Amino acid sequence: MRLGWKALNALQLIYTIAWTAGCIVLALIVKAANGGRTHLPLRMAARLWAPGLLHGALARLRVEGLEHVNFSRPHVFVANHQSIIDICALFRALPIPLRFVLKQELRKVPFIGWYAAAMGMVFIERGKARDASRNLRAAAHLLREGASLCAFPEGTRSRDGALRPFKGGAFQAAIEAQVPVVPVAIEGSGAVLRPSGFQVRPGTIIVRIGEPISTLGLQPHDRQKLAQQVHEVVNAMLH
Repeated sequence: MRLGWKALNALQLIYTIAWTAGCIVLALIVKAANGGRTHLPLRMAARLWAPGLLHGALARLRVEGLEHVNFSRPHVFVANHQSIIDICALFRALPIPLRFVLKQELRKVPFIGWYAAAMGMVFIERGKARDASRNLRAAAHLLREGASLCAFPEGTRSRDGALRPFKGGAFQAAIEAQVPVVPVAIEGSGAVLRPSGFQVRPGTIIVRIGEPISTLGLQPHDRQKLAQQVHEVVNAMLH
């Protein structure tokens, strides 16, 4: 049985790499053919890339709480992070072009980094306050322009499923742009694709979307208070 799973996971890894590379190349071609506009290639991530990988992982997706959000307005969606497949789940679950706040290291990853940079996603350099501040201003500008962002404020994947403290960067961008923050709880993704290695098992991923939390009247120094408030909501949705 163990050898069977290893063989299947090896095939799934090959499929994941090939599917991701192919979808990204196609998305970049579509972007170039559409005069550099990103709406269609961003939606391709939701309608082509993400469902292909979820099916390849034999994962089912259940989404709860879409009725809480007015998707015609920009929001900052903040979610817990158990697995790299969380990105697929969020692309598929949220019915809008979605940009992520990502670690700077991902910019250097072939295909994924190329796509993220071409789509205008926000890269955060940890440990460099000046660069981080500049990138957060860029994130706030995107929000003011009507884009929605998604962030994993724990900063890394949880190895044991426990919710880590939230960092304040994404909340500062939401406050500066005065857009609502939407708590999102992702359950089951760590069991489908483990946080380390490439061990895949069939399962159900649940994406629970909470009520938006207003940032009107908040100031940048309120970001940690807001982060704690959202942390409590996400933790409650997970339990």
